[in-house]
Amino acid sequence: MPQFRSFVAIGDSFTEGVGDDLADGSVRGWADFVAVGLAQAAAPERVTYANLAIRGRKLGPIIDEQLEPAIALTPEMISFNGGGNDIMRPKMPTDLVVSRFRGAIERIRAAGIHALMLSGANPTDHLPLGSVFDKRGVALTAALVDLADQPGVTFVDNFSDVGLRDIRYWSPDKLHLNALGHARVASNVLTGLGVAVPTEWGVEEVAAGPAGEKGRRTAAYYREYVLPWIGRRLTGRSSGDGRAAKRATLEPVAL
Repeated sequence: MPQFRSFVAIGDSFTEGVGDDLADGSVRGWADFVAVGLAQAAAPERVTYANLAIRGRKLGPIIDEQLEPAIALTPEMISFNGGGNDIMRPKMPTDLVVSRFRGAIERIRAAGIHALMLSGANPTDHLPLGSVFDKRGVALTAALVDLADQPGVTFVDNFSDVGLRDIRYWSPDKLHLNALGHARVASNVLTGLGVAVPTEWGVEEVAAGPAGEKGRRTAAYYREYVLPWIGRRLTGRSSGDGRAAKRATLEPVAL
């Protein structure tokens, strides 16, 4: 597997890094971790990284708004994840989602760029109606897994990572990963790319620890997280409205 020196990430909250909140109010996330891992492996050569992902985006807007700008940056690798917000809607046009996802991967490959294809982590153990969303995620992953056999594609299946479903890896909203979860996804990605996982992340130590107790969905949880989410769906709003990409251009990764 070649070592990539430039990397652009596109997607939704999973790729933006929501849940891995920093003290200054910004978010980090698995893609930032991967960029650091690539930079450490390439040192003293430079690695550049951009992240165009915006929370709340369904698959269509990810492709329409982010794909061509990512390709225009001419990186060696583009990571592509999407469909998580489609799965969470009352109805999901599975065939359309699958078709558009496939088209995006082919567009990346046609541009001569390596496609890092990811499935998102599976939060459904902890969510209301989780079994419904789980079935959709399983079906979507199964419909796309053959793309991993294409030249120039690396597929990292986080949805099927059973350990990642443990509550220890999830933020209080039970929908987004926390810092531990994002570090584990980054470990999955670097392993898939054949790049060493930095030992200081402690991913193996966390995985070896005891499982967390499943959290209760209290009335406070519904008030703070579920009802606002429903309100946005009913009014056609998104958590990403008015937001811009956190790292819109390729910049050197600081070590």
